[in-house]
Amino acid sequence: MKKGRRPRRDELDLWNQVARTAHKMPGRPETAPSRSPTPTRRGGASEEPERTPTDIPSTFGVGARAPARNSVALPQSTSDRLARSRVDMDAKSYGRMKRGKLVPEARIDLHGMTLDEAHPALVGFILSSHTRGLRLVLVITGKGQREDPYDPMPRRRGVLKSQVPQWLKMPPLGPVVLQVTEAHIRHGGQGALYVYLRRRR
Repeated sequence: MKKGRRPRRDELDLWNQVARTAHKMPGRPETAPSRSPTPTRRGGASEEPERTPTDIPSTFGVGARAPARNSVALPQSTSDRLARSRVDMDAKSYGRMKRGKLVPEARIDLHGMTLDEAHPALVGFILSSHTRGLRLVLVITGKGQREDPYDPMPRRRGVLKSQVPQWLKMPPLGPVVLQVTEAHIRHGGQGALYVYLRRRR
């Protein structure tokens, strides 16, 4: 059948016979009546009605439904880790200690020692101070070279400054140490540590 030709009478009769014998299939909804063809533009293309989006919320924003990404943990220096450590001692005493208002009762200077020399010296000093009933002692480590947390290769810079806080958390010192933080500038600043000891039982 050529496009645009009207059907012949015999073709219409045949279509009507087929339509009379057609039955609805079970479980299928009634079909909606066919719509009249939409007017065509010049050139034969049908003009469809303009559609408006109904499924876009009014509060839509670019990236609103994008999955949240985990934040990246940046490297921290020893000073950063000590500043962010949990406060286990009395908050008022901790504030006075950080401001340099508490005077250390004893001190040890590890600056210039090797790791093999510094570790036993630190253990002996802390345990003897705890046995004597002291509460606040000062451990001088020295600043060493500036720590670079972004350095891809481990270097022996400020090695005592980074190692001593770890020793103070490990046995045999961990059970007797309550708090470790950087000293106030009047007691050595970044080159020294306040070590607050637990009470003797």
